Amino acid sequence: MVNILPTTVKLRDLIRQIRSARTAAEERTIISKECASIRDSFREEDNDNRCRNVAKLLYIHMLGYPAHFGQLECLKLVASPRFVDKRIGYLGAMMLLDERQDVHLLVTNCLKNDLAHSTQFVSGLALAALGNICSAEMGRDLASEIEKLLKSSNAYLRKKAALCAVRIIKKVPDLIEIYIPLTKALINERNHGVLLTSVLLIREMCTINPDCIIHFKKCIFNLLRVLKNLIMAGYSPEHDVAGCSDPFLQVQLLQLLAVLGKDDQEASDQMNDILAQVATNTETSKNVGNAILYQTVLTIMDIEAESGLRVLAINILGRFLLNADKNIRYVALNTLLRTVHIDKAAVQRHRNTIIECLADNDISIKKRAMELLFALVNDNNVRSVLGELVNFLSKTAPPELKSQLTSTIILLADKYAPSKRWYMDTILKVLINGGHYVRDDVVNSITQSIADCPDMYGFIVQKLFLAVKEDISQQPLVQVATWSIGEYGDILVAGPCDIGEPVTITEKEVVDVLEHIITGSVCNSISKNYTLNALMKLSTRLNTESERIQQIISCFTINTNVELQQRSVEYRTIFKQYDSMRPALLEKMPITSNNDRPVTTEQDNLIDDRHSTSKEQDNLNIMTADSQQDSLLNLIGGLVGDSNNNNNDVMPTANSQPPPSSDLLMDLLGLDGGTSPVPSKPSIPLVQAVSKQGINVSLSLQREDEGRIKITAESTNTTDTTVTDYVLQAAVPKSIQISLHPASSSVITGSGGSVYQDMFINNPTKATLKMRLKISYAINGAKAPEIQETVNSFPVSY
Repeated sequence: MVNILPTTVKLRDLIRQIRSARTAAEERTIISKECASIRDSFREEDNDNRCRNVAKLLYIHMLGYPAHFGQLECLKLVASPRFVDKRIGYLGAMMLLDERQDVHLLVTNCLKNDLAHSTQFVSGLALAALGNICSAEMGRDLASEIEKLLKSSNAYLRKKAALCAVRIIKKVPDLIEIYIPLTKALINERNHGVLLTSVLLIREMCTINPDCIIHFKKCIFNLLRVLKNLIMAGYSPEHDVAGCSDPFLQVQLLQLLAVLGKDDQEASDQMNDILAQVATNTETSKNVGNAILYQTVLTIMDIEAESGLRVLAINILGRFLLNADKNIRYVALNTLLRTVHIDKAAVQRHRNTIIECLADNDISIKKRAMELLFALVNDNNVRSVLGELVNFLSKTAPPELKSQLTSTIILLADKYAPSKRWYMDTILKVLINGGHYVRDDVVNSITQSIADCPDMYGFIVQKLFLAVKEDISQQPLVQVATWSIGEYGDILVAGPCDIGEPVTITEKEVVDVLEHIITGSVCNSISKNYTLNALMKLSTRLNTESERIQQIISCFTINTNVELQQRSVEYRTIFKQYDSMRPALLEKMPITSNNDRPVTTEQDNLIDDRHSTSKEQDNLNIMTADSQQDSLLNLIGGLVGDSNNNNNDVMPTANSQPPPSSDLLMDLLGLDGGTSPVPSKPSIPLVQAVSKQGINVSLSLQREDEGRIKITAESTNTTDTTVTDYVLQAAVPKSIQISLHPASSSVITGSGGSVYQDMFINNPTKATLKMRLKISYAINGAKAPEIQETVNSFPVSY
């Protein structure tokens, strides 16, 4: 009895059924039912419907459903003598097979036979499949067949063979040598398809093996001749696209010329005239012409072009900035950002247009325009450019950009400030308009800058006081203002300052504002710590409010915040038992000379406090907490610890003397100190972890307690190019726990710029410490290759 299979559903009917499904569940039901029917058909070896079933399976695969069970059926169709079967079989092989699966090797013999087929369309199917699924093994086996087809008289096969050769040399770079003689001959082809694929093949060869560039530099004249013919050619319906003659070939030729002319003055001189003709004769009313011009600009910037040609290229990008298409404007900004270091003066001419891009609704255009303006700031335009950036910060800057914007404005203002008055005005505007987006390291830098401008104290503290009196919701502003009021409150209440509007402020007003900050619910704990320190300092600077300040401080001795409570108890103890020492303990911060201040470079982190134990303690700027004895020593003048830390709010007096023993120190605040001397701090081990691609990472280790280690990673950029979007990730074995704090900055300037990142290790089992580091970053807006490194050289004691 003959087993008759049910009639299979046609592909068109299956598509209609799936599209008519109202729910995802109904769609899955239809597909499951059809897949079961296809499996049955495969199992019964239904040769008549195999082609139709594979076609349906490929559509199901396109919808995201599993279709791997049809791989062998695709191979059967490839082996079929019928062209219709081969077409579906090769299509299925390209979609369902890849080089990671061993099944794809079974098709190698069929490919070899079909490449030598007498019918060009069968050979074309095999070439298309090979170009998509070729592996290293396939490439070695079939390289000779591709070489023969490159010599074929059939242009249809030659262009497909060239594309296959591109895939083969990517998988097996050693095979490049056999194709070099053939590609030189293909450059003289008249067929545009063959010429296009040949240029692509040459560019890939030069990219994979730079030694090939020497061979193909001899062909620059021929390449320029082809490019000139395309520019000067009249209308050709076969190759015309929106009024441009074969723009695809023009772009490929320009890309190849950029590779051949890089760092070669002689080769670049040959290209200058033709590139100028392309730049001036290409129509810009259509996107096709804009694409050619864009690639022309990139080629001019990559080769050693003459200065006039570079200016022409930048002017083309300036015209792009005026285009109504946002994509073209973004491309122009991105390219200007990559090339601004080549000719900054030419880019400066388009500064006003770039500033206008800040008002664009597209956040990506805003970001690129902002970054480009950062690169254009210099001594001559710092007032106008930073003024526009501050205006951008206050009006249209999106929240995602404000953190980078505020920190960079402060950095550039510090680097190019024409006067101290202008610098302080800019700082105040950033604090007022930046809100809580001002980073903690920027706050620290601002306080340091204020301390170094003694002739501006009155103006600064008055402006900050009036600003914080109106609005205490912006925490960075509150922190800088309370720090300044605590340091220079006596100047604030002494009378109107010489600079700015005359305003009289009383001692009571000052304490009222600080009390409102510290007792209210608007400010966070960090701001309240700043305020508590300011009140303590004002107790020696204000004449009539000392008792009230003491009462306010005493209210926080029972506060739930441990830091506030501890400080309040210590300050009250000073009031009660050591009041005579209070003026000496609370003297003003000394002015830091220029030699003592850290040197910062553009986009570098403003202040890197490498010795802080936590981010919160950085912002409090009071004391380190290695031990209770060290805290007390720092409180009365920093006799033990890091003498170079300039961020301590409580500074030592000029003539402070060390007490005879630690007992007296421990008795100072009524604590039971014991008789043991203060232990000296051990040296901190340093591990060189990474040194690749111009990025060096060193790890400094410090044991905090049993099983807990603090590691500070210092990442240094030794290249000449600024690194952006820098991210350092670390992984440790499962028995060890790791906690990563945010890095001090995501931008590392070139020529030695550094950023720092703290990480804390918990190793209760005392297992051998190993670490895997992963680093990602971008250069000139383009993502750089990731760096991965395993660190096994930690000291045994850690």
